Amino acid sequence: MQQKPVLKVGLILARRFTLSAFANFVDVLRLAADEGDRSRPIRCSWRVISATMNPVASSCGIPVQPDERLGDPREFDYVVVVGGLIPAIQNLNPAYITYLQRAAQANVPLVGVCTGAFILHKAGLMEGYRCCVSWFHHDDFLEQFEGLIPVSDQIFVVDRDRLTCSGGASSAHLAAFLVDRHVGQAAARKSLNIMIIDEAQTGENPQPGLPLEFTTTDKLVKRALHLMQQNMATPLKVDQMSRLLAVSRRKLERHFNHALQLSPAEAGIALRMKAARRMLASTDHSVTHIAAATGFCDASHFGKVFRSREGISPDAWRQMKPAATS
Repeated sequence: MQQKPVLKVGLILARRFTLSAFANFVDVLRLAADEGDRSRPIRCSWRVISATMNPVASSCGIPVQPDERLGDPREFDYVVVVGGLIPAIQNLNPAYITYLQRAAQANVPLVGVCTGAFILHKAGLMEGYRCCVSWFHHDDFLEQFEGLIPVSDQIFVVDRDRLTCSGGASSAHLAAFLVDRHVGQAAARKSLNIMIIDEAQTGENPQPGLPLEFTTTDKLVKRALHLMQQNMATPLKVDQMSRLLAVSRRKLERHFNHALQLSPAEAGIALRMKAARRMLASTDHSVTHIAAATGFCDASHFGKVFRSREGISPDAWRQMKPAATS
């Protein structure tokens, strides 16, 4: 008698979806589903579901052919929405929104991968839930969903029956979380090992993407640095960061001093100055605009801080045309 899968996943692909996020998620399921690398859907099954059955082009142009039409969402343990390029997800077929709403009404857990979280919000299915998005799309999310604050300093978030992740490699870790929950830890670890991913990460692990000079293995410091990046225009005070990170100010300062030999405030200024230099070198924005975008109260204040660190004014530095990433 053939064994029934203990983890059944239906996948919806948005137009111009991110291929790596989709592939990482599915490959974890594939490797956990069978012994060795034979890929038989024994313990896990996965199906790409569609409103039209037309191939769906990924953001890199490679198309994926769906497996079956939208049906009863209760056939699956999870329905996963894989997003991608933001302009493309605006024109999602309304049939998918209806399907996701039916799934929610049937208490089928919903997963947003990459900008799939945007789609779940658009369907009205994330109210009252915490939601993870990539730090890269943090501002895009705020523009589209007023009053909703996304989590952009973790690789994934599990909030009851809504699971969201930032995409890329985090998709593998979220899939491994589901495999661990339904199939077992050994199967999850096996998948990640075969994919040359050292170990499973919990959702609280910080997202990557910080400047090289701030490379550290300290998770608390990484999360704080990401908060600084996400609040560049309105810098957080150290006490505010401490509260958001649920640690004391002394502990946060101690971690920064040990990891970077800087205080949190000094690291924040350094991040903002790096962003300002990048904007001066690679855009034609005015100094006033750059000052506001990097959290200085006005161009005069920005100019004073800049001269104290660079020895010249922002305009003079820009005329030297340094490399955009210096």
